[in-house]
Amino acid sequence: MNRTVVVGAGIVGAAIAFELQRRGRSVVLVDRDQPGRGASFGNMASIAVTEFMPISRPTTWLKIPGWLADPEGPIRLRPGYLPKLTPWLLRFLAAGRPSRVAKLEQAGAALCRRVYDDLLPMLEAAGVPDVLSEEGCLSLYASDAEFESDREHIDIIEKFGFHCPALSRDELQEREPAIAPIIKKAILFPQNKSIRDPYRLVLTLVERFREMGGVVETGEVAAIDCQDGAVKSIAFSDGRRIACQEAILAAGAYTGRLSRLIGENIPLETERGYHTQIMAPSISLRHSLIWPAKAFMVTPTAGGIRIGGTVEMAGLDAAPDYRRARVLVGRAKQALPSLQVEQTSEWMGHRPALPDTVPIISCSAKVQGVFYATGHGHLGLTYSATTARLIADLVTGQTPPLDLTPYRVDRF
Repeated sequence: MNRTVVVGAGIVGAAIAFELQRRGRSVVLVDRDQPGRGASFGNMASIAVTEFMPISRPTTWLKIPGWLADPEGPIRLRPGYLPKLTPWLLRFLAAGRPSRVAKLEQAGAALCRRVYDDLLPMLEAAGVPDVLSEEGCLSLYASDAEFESDREHIDIIEKFGFHCPALSRDELQEREPAIAPIIKKAILFPQNKSIRDPYRLVLTLVERFREMGGVVETGEVAAIDCQDGAVKSIAFSDGRRIACQEAILAAGAYTGRLSRLIGENIPLETERGYHTQIMAPSISLRHSLIWPAKAFMVTPTAGGIRIGGTVEMAGLDAAPDYRRARVLVGRAKQALPSLQVEQTSEWMGHRPALPDTVPIISCSAKVQGVFYATGHGHLGLTYSATTARLIADLVTGQTPPLDLTPYRVDRF
């Protein structure tokens, strides 16, 4: 029986391992830490099927200088990291050319349209269909100017077939009484549901994977051994080795380090994100909330309320700056004035960011038997089941339901 190694036990890697084991493969799931302890531990729990727009676009370029000048703005770039980041930034700007943006929107929307076709069967197979909320997400606006600033985003969402009804102040009040009167209107994204506890979902997938005979190993991958242009084994830093016919690199923001082991450079960066988990918030919410003008999100998840957002470009090794998380809490209290910030924890995680916002779901262009599932950015949870379906089709020689050309590893 062929053995497949999946490197990375976050939501994407766990979903891939689960799907391949269900298809009869012999799978080993490998991570440098315990399953689910990376970005999947602290994501915003959102199945954000409307958020497929590439971040780089002319309207974003106009806003970036103001964001960077504001010490509490939605983007922070640590000056010492700029020299290393510059090649990525140049690719980011190139991805925002109008002729390129339309193709990237189509590539992202194609994945988003499939999300529930793949996610619902995965949750059912794992025995946890009720982990998905019934409510959608509300986008909040304090003024007509804020709404108009977000108009391009809404128009593109609707162009691709996602219905986004507008709510009056009275309709918003009926749905979420805790929202402050300063919020004048909202847009409902009914398909942007949330997961009741994303970390527990990873653990459940891994548990079901083990029950089917899958193996989990903990260790730092130090080498990917190849012979005659094909993968033969992966080696750990402590000398252990696992023979395999396929290796799937799904280690989130760390996948770039793994790809370099076989001489395949991926322009992968980390968008460091922060959250504060509040277990005694004194309010309840039915929906997740975003306030685009304030650049934060609030989600009822993991037994409390989670406030997160922001982008910090500082690499994989710099220490966290939890002031970023506290700024978001202050902004959330503007929208939710009765919110009590008690029994809290703060967290920082690494979103795997590609300059064009479209993930890599692809076989290697250099080594037979190596596959990539990375670069999902803010949409790792959203795309997890679909990525698992597509990678499993590639590994088992089946025809994927999508043309995977836009997601190939050598497109840069």
